[in-house]
Amino acid sequence: MSSALINRMIHVHLKVSHRDWLEWAGSSNIHPFVMQYIQNRPDHLWVQPPRHEETFSSPRSWHMLSDALNEYGARLTDEVLQVLAFGCLSSEHAGQFKAFVKQICSKYKLKAIFEGDTNWPAEPQDRDILYFLAQSFRAYLTRELPSDGSGLNAAQKELAHRGKALLKELASISLEMAQMVVSVDGGESLPNWLLVEIVRDLPRLVVRKES
Repeated sequence: MSSALINRMIHVHLKVSHRDWLEWAGSSNIHPFVMQYIQNRPDHLWVQPPRHEETFSSPRSWHMLSDALNEYGARLTDEVLQVLAFGCLSSEHAGQFKAFVKQICSKYKLKAIFEGDTNWPAEPQDRDILYFLAQSFRAYLTRELPSDGSGLNAAQKELAHRGKALLKELASISLEMAQMVVSVDGGESLPNWLLVEIVRDLPRLVVRKES
């Protein structure tokens, strides 16, 4: 817009809040799959619009996906889910959302894995579920553990201990996905103190893997 037109408007910068969106979604017939996914991955509610023309995740596009899922109802198939997800969301989010829905319909839940009720999925056909769970695992540790490891309470110490054990189990299935969890690339990463502990343990992990 021209400067003259801009000067005749009031400009307000809005910030996306997943808490506000979920509160609205609870009374707006948003599909349960969408609500559960955003509860697990609130950072996927919105991304910076891409420079070139392509679909991208936003509160609007999640709403559109929800409407489509509600419309299909019990007629929803894996093929239709893929078309809808990739037609509404950023490509990475669409793939993870599809895996999330598949995971909901399977026995694999991150909470159950943390509690020892089940293991990481290890079958080749479940690789997309494993990828989603690994991403959720990273996001959960990042969200629940403090950046400063000097004053951990008992629950946080137990979470860190369990997280390292699960990371080693994950590495025995897919070293690539375990490396993705500890990667410092991107917007979120594990606390530095936890990364130091993990890196310290990696040589022993490699020895056990080679043996």
